[in-house]
Amino acid sequence: MAEVDKQTPVPAGDTDEQVEKSLYAKAAKIYPREVHGLFARLRVMGVLSLLGIYYITPWLRWEGHQALLLDLPARKFHIFFITLWPQDFIYLAALLIIAGLLLFFVTAIAGRIWCGYACPQTVWTEAFLWIERKVEGDRSKQQKLDAQAMNARKFRLKATKQILWIAFAGWTGFTFVGYFTPIMELGQRLVTFELGPWETFWVIFYGFATYGNAGFMREQVCKYMCPYARFQSAMFDRDTLIVSYIPERGEPRGSRKRSDDPRLLGLGDCIDCTLCVQVCPTGIDIRNGLQYECIACSACIDACDDVMEKMGYEKGLIKYTTENTMHGSTSHIIRPRIVIYAAIMLAIMSLFAWSFSQRVSLGLDVIRDRNQLYRETDTGLIENVYILKVLNMDDTAHRYKLAVSGIPGMEMRMDLPEIRVESGDVLELPVRLQVDEDELKARSSEVEFTLVADDDPTLSATESARFLGPR
Repeated sequence: MAEVDKQTPVPAGDTDEQVEKSLYAKAAKIYPREVHGLFARLRVMGVLSLLGIYYITPWLRWEGHQALLLDLPARKFHIFFITLWPQDFIYLAALLIIAGLLLFFVTAIAGRIWCGYACPQTVWTEAFLWIERKVEGDRSKQQKLDAQAMNARKFRLKATKQILWIAFAGWTGFTFVGYFTPIMELGQRLVTFELGPWETFWVIFYGFATYGNAGFMREQVCKYMCPYARFQSAMFDRDTLIVSYIPERGEPRGSRKRSDDPRLLGLGDCIDCTLCVQVCPTGIDIRNGLQYECIACSACIDACDDVMEKMGYEKGLIKYTTENTMHGSTSHIIRPRIVIYAAIMLAIMSLFAWSFSQRVSLGLDVIRDRNQLYRETDTGLIENVYILKVLNMDDTAHRYKLAVSGIPGMEMRMDLPEIRVESGDVLELPVRLQVDEDELKARSSEVEFTLVADDDPTLSATESARFLGPR
């Protein structure tokens, strides 16, 4: 019982001295009890699915390359059938904005379901807790082990757990770097101890971050480091789904026998078993009301429902509900903030889809030579010099034809016999335009360069520039 008191937040009525002590005292280790039930199974399915995606995806192949590879040295991102370049950064930014809006949208409807089921901190913490239980045993065995003086058995169990944690964290760091360096090549270099300094740094850094956050800090990350818990209230309203204890039904709480009638004893349905506290990964007492530390993992729901079933009471003393439902009002899924989030998200997604459908895997930049406005050739023509930068963003090499328009009788001169650019390469092409002075109607005239692939007319790009003359 003393341990439960340590995990229970300081009540609002405590003195400033007690509050200060609670803030600066060393945080007591939380031993979450293993729980079984519907939401626990959903959480396990989510953890296995997300970890499977994370660890398997870098090993997938697509058309001769790694299916998902953010190749920074080569400045291209392979995302299955899509290859993005630095010029396509706007698409990555749009995806992040859509993901953020989706998080706001889901939070406004279902509360902190992201935190409880899909957040990386939650997912890896669940994995580390599973390893800990397999090595040291359940909650009571872990508490007894930690209370013992160091001996051979305790050292063996602790060392085994740490070795497994470190191995798992190291594999996590290796996989993370595998999203930026081809993972097969990375694995070969790891085996032969030929990893580069930056690759070594990031494997160790990400592995250490996983080891520290999921193995030791755990709930401290959610309570003190994660900003999401701090601004989530801006997305909550009285219709947002939350995990809540129903005090009207549960109070006054108290222990009793299964055969006792709680109404005759003047008690509510809560038997004060504290299992809802013992299973909570952040160590809060959900019976104290909604708290920012709650990550909506619903472990307390499974634990309480199990107790209610054993006592012969109706389930749902702790459940997913809304404030309006708790106070007898009608809850609404469709409401102004939901409509606004959905409308903004739909607009950005539509714009993203349209823009991406118009995307051409060819880039053309025209830079006019600024060292000389124009010059007159030996034949009396007015000449301007340009540098064309041709970027082939396709997965194969292409030959291109270049045409120019805008001034009658204009002639184009190039130093290269043909324009051929390998996949991912940028070709700098000097081009000279020559015009009879009589064709110039002004000092500055607009010209257009058009580049078209020989083997695919849909790969074309047009860029305008200015032609300067004496008039």
